[in-house]
Amino acid sequence: MKRSVPVLLFLLVAGPAFAQEATALNETQKHGQQLFAQSCGICHLPPELGARTYGPPLNKNAGGGDDDVMRQYITEGTPRMPSFKAYLKSADIDAIISYVRTVPAPAAAPAR
Repeated sequence: MKRSVPVLLFLLVAGPAFAQEATALNETQKHGQQLFAQSCGICHLPPELGARTYGPPLNKNAGGGDDDVMRQYITEGTPRMPSFKAYLKSADIDAIISYVRTVPAPAAAPAR
């Protein structure tokens, strides 16, 4: 039950698109989704629908679509993001990246 609470919270916050997608995730991606909700969601998920986030929303285009760039950001951090190398194992970081690659990029805003 403890492990399902963060995932449920994530699905409620992230909206129905993620809930529909969750059934298509493999075990690694599901693990990454849980870790993302626990470790990354505080900055990268809105606390409520329509709210702004501290960090950018992440999707399959994060890090320019380059897994090595994402791994570097997560491991070493940035001036605005903490390093997770002491907290997450390499396999956990890979799982998060695998999950983020399943999140669709938002549709482009219509031209004015």
